Amino acid sequence: MAKYLVLASSNQGKLTELRELLLPLGLNLRSQSEFGLDSAEETEQTFLGNALLKARHASAGAGLPALADDSGLVVDALDGAPGVYSARYAGEDGTATENNSKLCQELARIDSSFVDFTARFQCVLVLVRNPQDNSPILAEGTWEGRIIEQPRGLNGFGYDPHFYVDEEGCTSAELPRARKNELSHRGKAVRRLLEMIRNSDLT
Repeated sequence: MAKYLVLASSNQGKLTELRELLLPLGLNLRSQSEFGLDSAEETEQTFLGNALLKARHASAGAGLPALADDSGLVVDALDGAPGVYSARYAGEDGTATENNSKLCQELARIDSSFVDFTARFQCVLVLVRNPQDNSPILAEGTWEGRIIEQPRGLNGFGYDPHFYVDEEGCTSAELPRARKNELSHRGKAVRRLLEMIRNSDLT
């Protein structure tokens, strides 16, 4: 397996989480920003489509195997939104705070009491050996929860302060990082990815 992988993202929170999760294979994950690469335009309508697009873009630009994830929050009451638009729900230049604000506003229009807004985080990971790789390694993970109106917790990023996990009695942003990695959609996807890498021609 290559010592270095490029992550098809410049999101520092995502880079930190994935670096920790990939530690078991001794992989050195580097952000695409280290190579001066801009993010690929996400034009697909599925998590898988966008992940493939981003991985191929980063691999071509960095000349390395590339790992990409496309993940997001799926809220049942919003017919799956924000979905693939999770990172840009409030607009292309929207911040996490603005995305969360829009999410709460949309849900308040349905029910101001914020009761039983079930949701899940979904993640699709794609690893390509090169930009033309026609047999990429794919792994998925899902994390069930619900949305609460008042944000809680300082850990995590994105929608974590509003994502309540009943089994833990707290939000994702209140969980210690190690526990979050055990439970999260991305953690589950990475563990599946690691197992697939171990059983592939990459090791």
